[in-house]
Parts: sequence; C-alpha cells; structure tokens
Amino acid sequence: MKPNSGTLVINIMNGGKAEAYEGVYQCTARNERGAAISNNIVIRPSRSPLWTKEKLEPNHVREGDSLVLHCRPPVGLPPPIIFWMDNAFQRLPQSERVSQGLNGDLYFSNVQPEDTREDYICYARFNHTQTIQQKQPISVKVFSTKPVTERQPVLLTPTGSTSTKVELRGNVLLLECIAAGLPTPVIRWIKEGGELPANRTFFENFKKTLKIIDVSEADSGNYKCIARNTLGSVHHVISVTVKAAPYWITAPRNLVLSPGEDGTLICRANGNPKPSISWLANGVPIAIAPEDPSRKVDGDTIIFSHVQERSSAVYQCNASNEYGYLLANAFVNVLAEPPRILTPANKLYQVIADSPALLDCAYFGSPKPEIEWFKGVKGSILRGNEYVFHDNGTLEIPVAQKNSAGTYTCVARNELGKIQNEVQLEIKDPTMIIKQPEYKVIQRYGQVSFECIIKHDSTLLPTVTWLKDNDELPDDERFLVGKDNLTIMNVTDKDDGTYTCIVNTTLDSVSASAVLTVVAAPPTPAIIYARPNPPFDLELTGQLERSIDLSWIPGDENNSPITSFVIEYEDALHEPGVWHYQTEVPGTQTTVQLKLSPYVNYSFRVIAVNKIGRSQPSEPSEQYLTKSASPDENPANVQGIGSEPDNLVITWEPLKGFQSNGPGLQYKVSWRQKDVDDEWTSVIVANVSKYIVSGTPTFVPYEVKVQALNDLGYAPEPSEVIGHSGEDLPMVAPGNVQVHVINSTLAKVHWDPVPLKTVRGHLQGYKVYYWKVQSLSRRSRRHVEKKILTFRGNKTFGMLPGLEPYSSYKLNVRVVNGKGEGPASPDKAFKTPEGVPSSPSFLKITNPTLDSLTLEWGSPTHPNGVLTSYTLKFQPINNTHELGPLVEIRIPANESSLILKNLNYSTRYKFYFNAQTSVGSGSQITEEAVTIMDEAMTSRQVDIATQGWFIGLMCAVALLILILLIVCFIRRNKGGKYPVKEKEDAHADPEIQPMKEDDGTFGEYSDAEDHKPLKKGSRTPSDRTVKKEDSDDSLVDYGEGVNGQFNEDGSFIGQYSGKKEKEPAEGNESSEAPSPVNAMNSFV
Repeated sequence: MKPNSGTLVINIMNGGKAEAYEGVYQCTARNERGAAISNNIVIRPSRSPLWTKEKLEPNHVREGDSLVLHCRPPVGLPPPIIFWMDNAFQRLPQSERVSQGLNGDLYFSNVQPEDTREDYICYARFNHTQTIQQKQPISVKVFSTKPVTERQPVLLTPTGSTSTKVELRGNVLLLECIAAGLPTPVIRWIKEGGELPANRTFFENFKKTLKIIDVSEADSGNYKCIARNTLGSVHHVISVTVKAAPYWITAPRNLVLSPGEDGTLICRANGNPKPSISWLANGVPIAIAPEDPSRKVDGDTIIFSHVQERSSAVYQCNASNEYGYLLANAFVNVLAEPPRILTPANKLYQVIADSPALLDCAYFGSPKPEIEWFKGVKGSILRGNEYVFHDNGTLEIPVAQKNSAGTYTCVARNELGKIQNEVQLEIKDPTMIIKQPEYKVIQRYGQVSFECIIKHDSTLLPTVTWLKDNDELPDDERFLVGKDNLTIMNVTDKDDGTYTCIVNTTLDSVSASAVLTVVAAPPTPAIIYARPNPPFDLELTGQLERSIDLSWIPGDENNSPITSFVIEYEDALHEPGVWHYQTEVPGTQTTVQLKLSPYVNYSFRVIAVNKIGRSQPSEPSEQYLTKSASPDENPANVQGIGSEPDNLVITWEPLKGFQSNGPGLQYKVSWRQKDVDDEWTSVIVANVSKYIVSGTPTFVPYEVKVQALNDLGYAPEPSEVIGHSGEDLPMVAPGNVQVHVINSTLAKVHWDPVPLKTVRGHLQGYKVYYWKVQSLSRRSRRHVEKKILTFRGNKTFGMLPGLEPYSSYKLNVRVVNGKGEGPASPDKAFKTPEGVPSSPSFLKITNPTLDSLTLEWGSPTHPNGVLTSYTLKFQPINNTHELGPLVEIRIPANESSLILKNLNYSTRYKFYFNAQTSVGSGSQITEEAVTIMDEAMTSRQVDIATQGWFIGLMCAVALLILILLIVCFIRRNKGGKYPVKEKEDAHADPEIQPMKEDDGTFGEYSDAEDHKPLKKGSRTPSDRTVKKEDSDDSLVDYGEGVNGQFNEDGSFIGQYSGKKEKEPAEGNESSEAPSPVNAMNSFV
C-alpha cells in the first residue's frame, strides 16, 4: 500500500502470477470518529485460451440450401470479439444472405456456387491480452442441381416459435433473428401491443438484430421478428423481461448535528426485484454494533433523537438484490463548534457602477450560525429589498451605486459564541468609448484612420486592442496603432472589412466597430455618393417639465440629399449607455420639440439618413434631468391566478425605469372576494412583479387591482380585473354513462354533466378513456392500449370512431379542469356487432395438371365476426384476354383448400375469392393460373430440344421445308385457288402457342409489350413459332388439326399434328414429313 494513501498496488511485472491475487477486495478507512468502507472490488486475471483441436469435415451443400458454420470460440475473460476472414486475412463479405450471428457463427440463408471455398476461418480477438486465436479453416463445397427449389423461410436462430430474454435496466438489449429460405428472407421487427422506442431503437446486421439502448422496465414485452420472402413467412416471439440492479432514489448524505439536536439518515433505492436495505455502523452490521440510545432504525431510515458527541459514527447503507448492490457511506458528525468565518479579513471587492456586487461570508459552526450584515463601523443591520441574503452567507447588492462603496461587516453567531469579519467594497466608473470609429470609404492606395477615444475610471488601467473581421490585425507595417487611433497606410483591396476597437479593464470591457470599404480610384473625377456626415452642434432650449426644444446643424450630405433625421435619447439615470428611438423628422427640419417624462436624465443624439444609408450618430447633447412626479400609469397585464388550491397569485408587468417618474417605485396590491360584501385588502410591495395571497378558498373569483406609487404619490386609480384562486382536482365522476353502438366501427357515448361546484376549477371538458378488451372472434386477450378522446366544454356526448368490429370494449369518462382530471366513472362495457371480413390472407394455386388445379388459402387477418363461408368465382381467359363464363362455388368456412377438376387443358383461368360473415361478403383476392398442355409434347420438348443431334436434324428439316414450300407454291399456281382463308378462320391450331423455354408449360400473361397475345398468324422466332409471311400460301395457314391432309393438286392428305413417329401415307407418297409448324417450333 502506498505511504500516506489508501491505494493498494499489485505489481506482477517482476514476478508472481496474477491468479494468486484473484479475489474480492474491500478498503476500510478508520479513525476515532468511525470507519468507512468501500464497494467490493473484484480482481480476476484475463484469459485467452487456445482453440481445442478438432477434425473438421468438408461441408458439401446443395445450392439453395441453408448452412451454419459454427465458430465455438474458447471461453475467455473478458469474452473475445469474433470475426471471419480468409487465408489472405481479408474479411469475408456479409449481406442479407450471409451474416455473422451474435454467438459468432456464420449463417447462410441459402448457399450459392460462389460460396465454395476452403478458407472460412473464425478468429477470436482477446483485447485485454492483445492476442488473436485462429480456428482451423472450414471447407465449403456447393454442388448445383437444376432447377433450384425455392423454399419458404425457416428460422435458423432462435429455434421454436417463442423464447425469453432477460436484460438489466440501463443495458443494451440485443434480439436476433436469422432465417433460411430462397429467395433470401427479409426480417421485420414489431413490438406486440406497442411501438418500438423512437430514439433508442437501432437495426444492425441487415435488420437481423434489434438493438435498444438504455432499456427500462417500460421496454418489457413481446417482440416479434417476421421473416418473409415471396413464398411465405415465419415469425418468432421473444418475451423480454427487464430487471434492474438497485439504483438510488435517495442516497444517504453526511449529517452535521450539534449536541441535543435531532436528524435522520434516509436510504431509498429501487430495482427489480425490490432491493433489501441493510444498515452498518462503522462497517459492522447495525444489529451487532454498539448500542446508541439516540438511534432508531426504521427500515430505510435511521432516526436520531437528542444526539450526544459520542453518537458520531460512519453509517453504511447496503441496497441489494440478485443483480447487484449499492453501498453508500454517510458520516454523522456531532459537533459543538463556535462560529468561524472562512472569508479573509478586509477582502477588497471592486465592481462597476450599476452592476451586481457579491460580498462573501463563508462560515462554519455547529449549531449552524446565523449571519447578519452591517455597513460601516456603527451601522444598523442591513434589511430591505435592495439587498439579497444568500444561504451561504453571501450578501448581494443587485445594483451597486457610488454610495454603496464602503466597509461591510459580517457577523456569525450561535449559542457557543459569535465572530465578525470586515470586507471593503469599491465602486468604479464604467469604461466608455466616447469617440467611436466611423464608416470609411477610401480609394485604393490611400490612407485611412479610425479613432477610438475612451473614458474610464482613473484607478483602472485600460488596454486597447484592434481586430480586423474579429481576428488579429495583419502583421504588416502599414498598420499603425496609436494611443487612440488606428491608421492604415497605402490601402489595398484586401484591407476591406470590419475593424473593431476593444477596450478591456480588469472589471469591464467595451467595443465599437466600423466598416472600411476600398474602392478603385476613378480615371476621371466622379461624383461619390456616400452616407451623410453626422449632424453637429446639438443645442437644448425651452426647457420645461414635460418638453424641450432640440436643434442641430446638418453634416455634409455627400451628394445624396438628406431625407430624414432620427432623434434618439439616453437615460443616464436608469439605463446608461442604451439609446432609444425618440422620433423622426423630415430632412428639411433642423429643430424639434420633444416630449419628456419625469425623473429621467436625458441626453439626445441625431442621425441623418439619405438614400445611401444612415450617418454615424452625432455627439450627445448636454444632459437634462427632469423633475420627479407621481407615476402616470399603472402596471399592465394584471392577473390573478392561483397556483395551489389555497392561494391567489397576483402578477403584473412592472413599470420600466423611466415610467416610474420618480424614486421609490412601489406597488399597492389590492384584492377582495367577488360577490361577497368584503372590504379591499391591500399591501404595498417593492418593485417586484408578483404577490401571493395565502389561505384562500378553493377556486373562488376575486377582484384584483395593482396601483403604482413613488415618493411623490400614487398613480391614477387602476382598473379592476377578475381572477380566481387556485384550482383543485374535480371531486366527482360523470354519472349515467350510456353507450349507443351505431355500427361495427362507431359508437356514441352519453353522460350526465357533473355539478359545476364539484369541478373546483375552470371546466375544460371531458375525457373518454376507451380500450379493446378482446376480439369476440379470436377470444384471445391482448395488451390493453387505452385511447383517449377529449371533448371540450360542457358537452355531454361524443362519438368513438375507429372501433374494431365484433369486439368487446370498455370505457370510462372523467371531467377535466385546469388542475387535471377528476375520478373516473365506473367502467362501461359494450360490444361492437359483426362486420364484413377482410380479404383472405393469401390465395395460392398449385399442382396444375391437364384438367385440375389445387387452391389453398388463408383465413382473413381480420375476420370481424364469425365466418360463415367462402365464395370462389372463376372464368377462363382466351388469347385476346376476353373472359369466359363465370362459375361460382360456395365453400364451407372450415375448409382451407380445394381441388378444381374437369378444367380445360392449356387454359388460363382467373379466380376471385372472398369470405363471408352473417353481415355480408368481404373484399376479394384475385389470382390467375394455367392448366398444363399435352404431357407427351411437353416431355418431348424438354428432353430433346437442347440436344446437339436434334439441332442438326432440325436444320436439315428446315431446308426440306423450304424446298417443299417452293414446290407447293408452284403446284398451287397450276392447280387453282382454294378457300384457305375460310379454313383458317374456322380452325385455329391450338398447338401454335408460345411456350416457356425451361419446362414447356404455357407462359404467364402479362401487360408487358413483349408478352401480349399474338394476332392470328403473327409468330416470331423468339416465341418459338413460325412467322406468317405476306403470302397466303404459307403451310401454317393449313394446320387445321388431326384430319388435315394435302394432295399433289393442293387438297389435304396428311396430319400436321407435330407427332414424331411416322404414320401410314395415303396416295402415292410412301411417308409423311413432320409438321412444318412443330418442326419450326422445335428448331427455333
């Protein structure tokens, strides 16, 4: 332990093991007055163990599956920081798909071929020991399968549907949800029955981690994470409980008592669970400490009665629960000490006139001494509103005048003695700039000078500093600083700016500024327009009590006529150095009669104005002090408003200094209860702005008036205002509360007004508290969220909008005044009727076959009643988006799927689906789906369309078709014309349809231009169809189905059905060529 110190030093730099010093330490400081103890100090050595050896097998994963790479770092102290890198020490990129969990594991929502690598390495960094441990590399190999199966979200962590989390008050709450699925799920967080805290909520790790800082008990509740992709969603509810280690409400404080006095030590703490309080005396549990008859322990309070000097001790308060403890020392010092004054004797205080003066008198003694102040050697005790006496003994003179200077004596006394101390106060004249620098316009390369002539107290040494644009002057020999001026030689453009003269003394500081504008020298003499020069030779004549004549001589107008003169005044008696606007006269006028107020020490100055701007002010005129008079006006804005139920606070706006009209400004405050035959009660107060009348009845009207007076008399009789004594909370609740349910979302509530006497204040209105108890369809309670509607004035009814159908509600009504709310009426229960449901939560169509589709659906999110059935309507859609006949099916409410049979193959259908309650049908959800085409044809296209030999064969077939087209064209011209167009219109080949490239099923309908249904005969190569040419002789026009045959003279003899196998030929042909339509479909 260090000498003369309580510091314990443990040094293992020269040997020794840290583990030898592991343990719990506590410091005790003791003297004859008692013993104080410290909090427990826990010392634990840091640890950074190595990873255990393990054999890691390569991870073989199918593309699209999820994967978790476990880190499992060694347990260190403090815990390590985990991160993943590769062999090149580069951080592995993370995204919504690949991210690191809070436990350090690396999660893949779905693996991709680019995830294949052999150097997934988990690192653990132990900051305290400055070491990094490395896990053996993990190998991941992704093998591809076509097609990749999309999957609904599944949570990787946490598992199950619910979990719990306990966090301590003030800590950071971290909740994590990581999901697998393809496409990669998106995570969303909500708090059930409430909102996430706005300024303390953050999302990390691509929204997989919810972070709430500085948690409190209000953050307890259920937090739901929802993982969603295009195939569905999954959620997990985490029940969060916020506990709290003990925290202080009132910590015990040191207590200084004199013999025979009483006192208390209070130790109050809170926490979750509620902490237990225990007391120690001088480090020993108070139950086994030496007895003290003056001490009594009452829970969290120790009560001392009639203490003696032997009662001095150090008491410890311990507040503990399972999450921590608090320990505080409080010294109870029983002293009998005569007064001592700690402020040095004859201390000198210097202040500027009209500024506050603070004279210290620091003291000590037991019992606590009383402090009194005197002025002069034989002066009387200081009292009155011109002084402020602080609890620490300091005397404050708010406005120190010249006559405030002198010797002040502070006297401290208690029953053991008294002591006094003298201090000196000197009042100094304020520093003023009597000749300020003026605005200058100077030509380039000229010379300019700014004046700064000051007046100051002769005992203070001023220092003058010049600034340019609020910064130091440039270090340039062209700048010459004189005693009372600044001169700039050979002015350049960079000298343009604002120059400030600052005068500092040890007690005050003043400044003044002027702008320097540098202009170019004109090539020829030109007229310079500038602000006018200030007026001069101000003269006062015709002095009367309420008026005076002011005259002046205008300065040079600088080529711009003077438009007006502004007259300002200074009141050196009340506001020295502050200039106020008095009046404005035309520029042709050089004299004016000014109205004056009593008891004002006037000075005047004049400012000339032209189109360029305002001149600098003139030199002030001589001073003129008007005689005192009684006030002309009373305070404005008089109000009487109670702040407590038993008082009346009368306030007003005090008169300004020059409005007082004389010395000794005071106010006569008068009040009486209205409508009661009472006399006025009056009191005269100093120059303040508030008076409190105590002991008044609750909320009764009063007549109030405030009259100004000074040493010469009263102001005119003031007008009366009506005020009220303080309000109290209303006493009764509204009665006869009735609810009329208008519809499933709207209700009307009625109540009887409360008697006005029971309001006990200004009636502001009524508040209706209402909340949903439960949904009648789900029969499950939820977190109660009360809503409040306020109805202003004396209304007795109100509408409750936005209710949820088929739900149970409760409400109560309270009356409101300016103090707050009254008691609530008894809770009134009511129920809303059923409404129409929302749309079903989803509609999925799966398992398409030649003639059937499977429909699956979810019940409405908001059933708003008891579901009675579902209605399914569907109709076919042809290639031109025309709708076929509508079929309607009624489905029982307990069903969630349906297989539709006997449908047409290769046909698109549109489905309309909604739910019904007894009230009616809800909004519908729509979906479209397609039955598949002929399975044999589909299989053939999928199996051979991508084979090389087949592509070569199709090229040969295309060449053969071209030859056949030419032959047919020649023969048709020889054999005559056939009514081909009529056949084409009557028979559309169903096989000539666009197909997807991947699986041969029909393509989805879309509004995109590239996928609109093609017109008859318009087939493009990108759609795997034959394009109809301008000629009507194309074989496509003859593809009529299974019976079409074509003879040498142009008649039909063969099938163009697209079958691969050969069939018996008719006529002279030995075989039949493949259908040109299907051949081109396969080829392209």
